[in-house]
Amino acid sequence: MDVELIDKRVLEYLQKKGFKQTEIAFQEEQQQQQSKNSSSNSHTDPDVAKLILTFTSESESLPAQYHDGYSKLRSWAHNSLDLYKHELLRVLYPVFIHCFMDLVARGHLQEARNFFITFREDHETMHQRDLQKLEGVLSPSHLEEMEFAHTLRQSKVNIKICQYSYELLLQYLHNTRSITMLGVINEHINFQVCPGQPGSISDDADAMTLVDGGQDAANLINQKEIQWGMLEDSIEDRLEKGGGLLLDSEKVDTENKEGENEENKKKSADGGKQGASVKKSKKDKVGGTGKTARPEANTPMAPRVKPELPLPAIPIEVEHSILEDLRNRVQLSSVALPSVWDMSQLGQQTSTSALQGEKDAAGNEQMLGTNGVKRPYTLFQGHSGPVYSASFSPLGDFILSSSADSTVRLWSTKLNANLVCYKGHNYPVWDVQFSPYGHYFASCSHDRTARIWTMDRIQPLRIMAGHLSDVDCVRWHVNCNYIATGSSDKTVRLWDIQSGECVRIFIGHRSMILSLAMSPDGRYMASGDEDGAIMMWDLASGRCITPLVGHTSCVCGEGSLLASGSADCTVKLWDINASTKTLRSEEKTGSSNRLRSLRTLPTKSTPVYSLMFSRRNLLFGAGVLSKRS
Repeated sequence: MDVELIDKRVLEYLQKKGFKQTEIAFQEEQQQQQSKNSSSNSHTDPDVAKLILTFTSESESLPAQYHDGYSKLRSWAHNSLDLYKHELLRVLYPVFIHCFMDLVARGHLQEARNFFITFREDHETMHQRDLQKLEGVLSPSHLEEMEFAHTLRQSKVNIKICQYSYELLLQYLHNTRSITMLGVINEHINFQVCPGQPGSISDDADAMTLVDGGQDAANLINQKEIQWGMLEDSIEDRLEKGGGLLLDSEKVDTENKEGENEENKKKSADGGKQGASVKKSKKDKVGGTGKTARPEANTPMAPRVKPELPLPAIPIEVEHSILEDLRNRVQLSSVALPSVWDMSQLGQQTSTSALQGEKDAAGNEQMLGTNGVKRPYTLFQGHSGPVYSASFSPLGDFILSSSADSTVRLWSTKLNANLVCYKGHNYPVWDVQFSPYGHYFASCSHDRTARIWTMDRIQPLRIMAGHLSDVDCVRWHVNCNYIATGSSDKTVRLWDIQSGECVRIFIGHRSMILSLAMSPDGRYMASGDEDGAIMMWDLASGRCITPLVGHTSCVCGEGSLLASGSADCTVKLWDINASTKTLRSEEKTGSSNRLRSLRTLPTKSTPVYSLMFSRRNLLFGAGVLSKRS
């Protein structure tokens, strides 16, 4: 290979890129080399020469390099051994989208469109929403103006891969001299190489992630300490400890009744049947309730934490009602599943209000409809756009509603009137949720923020900003010290109420998050996405415990047993305890079966949009009955 030809190509490349200082240094080095070797012939490695000439080829062949390079990489990955194929296939999607965007950025618009159309079908199943967004990239300016494309080009994709798969990929790139593909992979992919055998196919949900600022920033946030336990001295706390099964007023009444029973016992020394039966029934009533409410001996108690917010006092009569419900709570397990009540609405609506609260807040009032016929519901009017969410206060005396008109409204169920209109969001408000103790509530919006409010102030107390796209759902932690938010950026975040800081980032979903649920003890959280995947998270460590797959559309769930409802007209019950226990054994054996579905409950023709466990562990589901032809 002629040395002068190689030097010429290198100089042309440096001039094209504008590297003036490097060009001058190269020319000086070239002159010194010529003076040294004036009496001898220079020899160059033919492989190195070929690589340099390939790298500095003319720009007219650039689109063909991207197309041919990706096509060969795709064929090689699909023809690999089954043991490593699923890990090598993870590389194709980020390489595909960055090849497309590189072609657009270099001005090869028609070639980029042909490339996108040719290979798009390979990624439709897992990344349909992303492809729909990228389809709108028609010019280099769109890469900067479109937030999604700009985020992709500024961030690296983290891919988990075993050591042997990683070495296979490097060997392929070296042997085929795929300089273009190597450049794309080096610039946009960060490999997390793990020792040992390849992971299972079920790990694909969290094997490829994209986070603004990198995975290291997310790991740093997840190291923060959080208090995930239940509130100390709460009604549930007293009930679980066993010593506080009765309220103070009830303890006094019980002591008086026991004294009367002792006097009756002395008077009826003959042991009459009537007195004995009365005594036995009272004993069973008190003792039996306490035994049922006590937790199992082998179940560890959740830690107790103090509230960071001043919580409102609960009226005595409400405490009595809550305690009565908790005493009569059904203990759920894999062999004792909850009863389900499905409430379907006839009509053409596409959404329903959220199920919150234990009582019927609207009462039994009858209001006249447009045709003069009485209707068994109360109609609240005031929003100027579609209503996306509604939430009852714990006492059932207030309702919150969020709307496309960017406002949240507070309604009185006693007065049947609008009390307050909260304005703060700049775009549609997708979700609003009362805190478990009332007074405080959280909202989330298209403006990529979540906000904390109180009923007595028209301005928000906290603004949680950090998501890269719409915040679609919000959920309070059981101790009211945190809120969780799910976003269209495919992440879930946990926020500290007092400081407003993000203390956890949960990464692993492949589509927008539509639902969130907290476990009763506050340790675990479940999130459901648009593709039908459910992920269980440990709040303490920030790790995904187990993914649950079985639905075909969006899911939501609550309760000690996880219940999920879907647009596929089913409700599924999951054994979370079995799923978490088998996780370690699966990691050792390499088994990919993490599905722990206890039961599937089909509806006749009702997509399930909302689920709620009552305090007595009855499961309620709501949806719109769709009439099939």
